[in-house]
Amino acid sequence: MGYLLTFHLSYKVRFRLLLLFLLCLTVVGWATSNYFVGAIQDIPKAKDLMANFNKVLVWGKEETLTKEDSVKKADLDDCPSVSPHLKGPNKLVFKPDLTLEEVAAKNPQVHRGRHHPEECKALQRVAILIPHRNREKHLMYLLEHLHPFLQRQQLDYGIYVIHQAGSKKFNRAKLLNVGYLEALKDENWDCFIFHDVDLVPENDLNLYKCEEQPKHLVVGRNSTGYRLRYSGYFGGVTALSREQFFKVNGFSNNYWGWGGEDDDLRLR
Repeated sequence: MGYLLTFHLSYKVRFRLLLLFLLCLTVVGWATSNYFVGAIQDIPKAKDLMANFNKVLVWGKEETLTKEDSVKKADLDDCPSVSPHLKGPNKLVFKPDLTLEEVAAKNPQVHRGRHHPEECKALQRVAILIPHRNREKHLMYLLEHLHPFLQRQQLDYGIYVIHQAGSKKFNRAKLLNVGYLEALKDENWDCFIFHDVDLVPENDLNLYKCEEQPKHLVVGRNSTGYRLRYSGYFGGVTALSREQFFKVNGFSNNYWGWGGEDDDLRLR
């Protein structure tokens, strides 16, 4: 189940934005030219935001796993199919005064948005792709809950935030296509989770893993009384393996603005 965040945000200072995105493996900036809210050149804080994205990308290229880490990981037994750390339904609490420092402090073992269980070898390597623009507060709350959620499932995971800057209407599908290609440059991920920034998972029994068929992970949401929005709904959070996403040729890039791309994918 997912919890829908429905508030408006204000930008934080540069340091806090940087700290937020250090909790993500890679931030991909995609610039366009005429977004209806206004061009990025006219928003100084948006310029700062993109500068921070670029810093994260540069730092990420300088960091690699040591040989000791790789050997230790290879010697581990496989994790069980069902993690012993699962808790089931969890009542979500969103602190109005939550700070980025608190989020980082709660996840000391997260390195550039990447984490793997130390006690066993994860059964799947999972990339979480989050399309983003002007949702820093949503993203902070999602990361606060998503990191421990994924760790309890004993996943080897990495979180990617794909940011659209510029002046065109939001294109969720194109951002996710970009994120898929960029993530594969870092790791040969087994599974991809395409995740809206304003949906927070409530139940860790809803496993963020890929199966033989594409999987819809939004089994309900608080804003619709924990029912699907309509029959055949396939949006919000979905899981597709690397092969499945390649086979359907990804999302269509032709959907600008809200909706349509997820139904298009489901039909194909």
